[in-house]
Amino acid sequence: MSIDLPLTWAAIILFSIMMYVVLDGFDLGLGILFPFFTDKDERDVMMNTVAPVWDGNETWLVLGGAGLMAAFPLAYAVVLSALYLPMILMLLALVFRGVAFEFRFKALDHERHFWDKAFIGGSVAATFFQGVSLGAYIQGIPVVGHAYAGGPFDWISSFSLFTGAGLLVAYALLGSTWLILKTEGGLQARAYVTARRLAWILAAVMMAVSLWTPLADSGIAARWFSLPNLVWLAPVPLLVAAVLSLLLRSLTRKAQLPSFLWALALMVLGYGGLGFSLWPNIIPPAISIWDAASPPQSLGFTLVGAVVTIPVILIYTVWTYYVFRGKVRTGNGYH
Repeated sequence: MSIDLPLTWAAIILFSIMMYVVLDGFDLGLGILFPFFTDKDERDVMMNTVAPVWDGNETWLVLGGAGLMAAFPLAYAVVLSALYLPMILMLLALVFRGVAFEFRFKALDHERHFWDKAFIGGSVAATFFQGVSLGAYIQGIPVVGHAYAGGPFDWISSFSLFTGAGLLVAYALLGSTWLILKTEGGLQARAYVTARRLAWILAAVMMAVSLWTPLADSGIAARWFSLPNLVWLAPVPLLVAAVLSLLLRSLTRKAQLPSFLWALALMVLGYGGLGFSLWPNIIPPAISIWDAASPPQSLGFTLVGAVVTIPVILIYTVWTYYVFRGKVRTGNGYH
């Protein structure tokens, strides 16, 4: 039986992006939450919770981008042309945030506030432009003759700005549940309160996006509300409601690991719902993964490298989180 190479590569890229969202999401979330935690010791603890892992989390973004270029060059060319400005701004924010992350620990006391602001700005900007890019991508990209046919600012719309703001809420929720898992005392108590509020706000955001998306695109509406899809997908909103309920219950009961895991599950469900809305198009609304794929020889050759590389990344990711497990307290540090 032959392997459907475009489908295999689509699964690899989707998995890589999902891993980036759930892993880098919580450390970007810490930067978003930074303005609400002004004590120096608390901020030191917050940054030390992710100091050993934050740069490794971004490996998945690199893998997803490289995989898209190798397996779906048409999609890479068109999507990057359409979203060039927000993607460049996102990458610049990630670079600035990374520099601020390292320099903050070495700065003198009277200089540290500058790097704190840089960390906040980089985290907020990177998250916002990721969300804006997602919203613009969902709305569709005009293509004529295998080339982007829109303007340089078509990515700006009320929907894309809303998804940008919505992703800020989602990452902040992940960040707050990560603090619950990794800290204790007053910092953890404030993270519980913050997480409860953000969970309700994220639920409202997810509901708004779920209604807005099919209303804006008849193709997505047909995919969700036509038979037999309607029967198969009816439990999805109930599943989201159940996960939200379990998250809120875990927060009320002060269950640390379950709170973090249920927040991750909520993100995965949202990611999966958006993926189904667009499937099988890799350039919405009309170019499928098979239409945009590289020749089979290229797909097969690069798949060999992916089969070797992905397990290595997974192994060192799991090992890193295992080695640096446990609580982070004031005075602990990795710099």
